[in-house]
Amino acid sequence: MRTLLRLTAVIDGILGVVARIGCVAGLMLVVVIVYDVITRYFGFPKMFGFNSTQYQEFEYWLHTVLFSLVIGYAYTRQSHVRIDLVRDRLTRRTKYILEVLGITLLLIPFCLIALNYNLHYVQASYSEGEISKSVIGLTHIWILKSFLVALFGLLLLAAISQLIKAVAGLRGELPDEMVSGALGGDN
Repeated sequence: MRTLLRLTAVIDGILGVVARIGCVAGLMLVVVIVYDVITRYFGFPKMFGFNSTQYQEFEYWLHTVLFSLVIGYAYTRQSHVRIDLVRDRLTRRTKYILEVLGITLLLIPFCLIALNYNLHYVQASYSEGEISKSVIGLTHIWILKSFLVALFGLLLLAAISQLIKAVAGLRGELPDEMVSGALGGDN
């Protein structure tokens, strides 16, 4: 179990690095939005040969990159919604059992199905040379869609990490400092 817990540390570290890259997309998003608003409302010319439509489309590209790259990290940090009103009344062991069941029966199968569908989705977009629905929009939409593959891949990694922690918790082998990362809240 110690080897598997070391694996969770590696996975969580990778997810942290990827999330930092996602945060850069968040900063870029702020800059692009401010730039787009300033140039549009004050009549300044657009740079780099882009038009307003392309800047606005790039904004939702950056949103996609941000959320796709941060979701796995957020899951390992217990930043997702829980029904605490019910869950807080449960024993720690019951919480671990719910985590194991939820991850194995719902989250992992969902990620695998979503990965499969999105791989085909990206492949079709690439093969068709899909571009924006706007005549003056961005091209290479497959790049944007590939971030859905990244999203579900990263979420799958996070699910594996959390599953290992929950199993270790059930077995009584999860170090105390990792319990809040496995269960969140007050445990």
